[in-house]
Formats: sequence, C-alpha cells, structure tokens
Amino acid sequence: MRTSTRRLLLFVTLGLALLVVAVLQRPRAAAANTTNASEPGDPPLIDLAGYNQLIASYRGKGVMVNFWATWCEPCRNEYPTIMSLSREYAPQGLAVIGISLDDDADMNLVRRFLAQNRPEFPNFREKPGIDANTFYHSINKDWRGTMPQTDFYARDGHLARYFVGDRPREVFVQAIRLVLAVPLGEDQRGDPVIAGN
Repeated sequence: MRTSTRRLLLFVTLGLALLVVAVLQRPRAAAANTTNASEPGDPPLIDLAGYNQLIASYRGKGVMVNFWATWCEPCRNEYPTIMSLSREYAPQGLAVIGISLDDDADMNLVRRFLAQNRPEFPNFREKPGIDANTFYHSINKDWRGTMPQTDFYARDGHLARYFVGDRPREVFVQAIRLVLAVPLGEDQRGDPVIAGN
C-alpha cells in the first residue's frame, strides 16, 4: 500500500508540475507570435494626424519637439540637455515632446534608453509602416529625416524655428526664449521660419 500511495502521489505531483509548465508557457508562445506588440510603457505610436493633433493640444504654450533615435549618437548626446531644458522652462510655459524614429527591431534599446534617462516629458514613436518622407516633409518642408531634428512651435502653433543636427545649449535657450516671448494673441503666422543651420 505504501508503494502504490507513493506512486499515486508521484504521478499527481508530476501531473501538477506539467500543468503549471503548460500554463506558464502559453503567454510566452502568444508573445512570440506577435510581431508588433507593444510592451506596457512603450512610447505610443504616432502618425502625421496624431502629430498635428498633439501640437494643437498645446496651443497657448511654446513647444519643443525633439526627434531622436537610439542609433543616433548626437541624439543620445543631446538628450540630457533636452531633459534639463524641459525642467527649467516648463514653469514658463514650455512643453517638450520627444519622438523616437527607431524601428520595431530597436524597441529593447528604446526601452532601455528611456528607463535610463527617465524623461519627465512625453515620448512617442513614429508609427511603423507610414511613409516616412511624407511624415518628415509635412512636419517641416525642409526636413529630410536627418537627426537630431528639433522643432520649436510658437504659442499659436506655428513652426517658429528648427534645428537639424545637434546644437549647444545656448542655441536651444535662444530658440526657447523666442517661442515663449510672444503672447498667444500676438504671434504672426506669416513670419518666416528661422532655421538653426
């Protein structure tokens, strides 16, 4: 009787162990079959319509949009400056937005980059599958996808200044002061965009 009880207990234990393994493996298999799944906390995807809505939602504030990617060394180097400027000028009415242009294959790098830097401003990611050139040209007719790209919007929502490539902190400060200096009712949509080249 002891031997049969031991065998029964062994089979029950083995059966429970196999059931637990099967249950634990099911989510992993489902995740492996999903190619474009986002992890919780990943930057939300954005296309041109979403971008335009986002900029419009900040009407009344100066806005600085920084386009970056983890594979872009100048982007990584200037990101701490962007974060510092965000903290310094947010109380004066500056909204900062980050937009990653990384591919799906680089999502682990994006997650790690954001976890290490912990920006206090929202970050988005260009939606995969959209026409990137149309996205770039619609945001800024002079932009060809070179990074880093930083756009500055006046309080009325028009593109007031932009930089292609990295710039020293003082140049950023000058552009921020420009977009914050003019009250909402006094912006001039016909004013020329000033490039930071």
